[in-house]
Amino acid sequence: MDAIRHAKFAIGQVVRHRIYPFRGLIFDIDPEFANTEEWWLSIPEDVRPRKDQPYYHLYAENAETTYLAYVSEQNLLLDETSAPLRHPDISDRFISDESGIYRLRPRSAN
Repeated sequence: MDAIRHAKFAIGQVVRHRIYPFRGLIFDIDPEFANTEEWWLSIPEDVRPRKDQPYYHLYAENAETTYLAYVSEQNLLLDETSAPLRHPDISDRFISDESGIYRLRPRSAN
């Protein structure tokens, strides 16, 4: 029987990459790798993460730009800077309060 893996991070948390200089807001979680084999093989073998762990979809940003990122749990750390994020898509799905906590926007029923 396979062990059940629980995600360490949650939707709405701000995280940073443990190796590369970017941070982002989690907007979705895959319980294990769910991207293409081509994408996974494009990562240099010496830093290629395992597939058997949660993967996070991020509204990501670095000093130059904003983008979407797909990152393994082993490569993420909680971001404790409290610096605001500037990704333009965040406001479509999240509301941020004065303390910098991001919450999903309420959805209206159709």
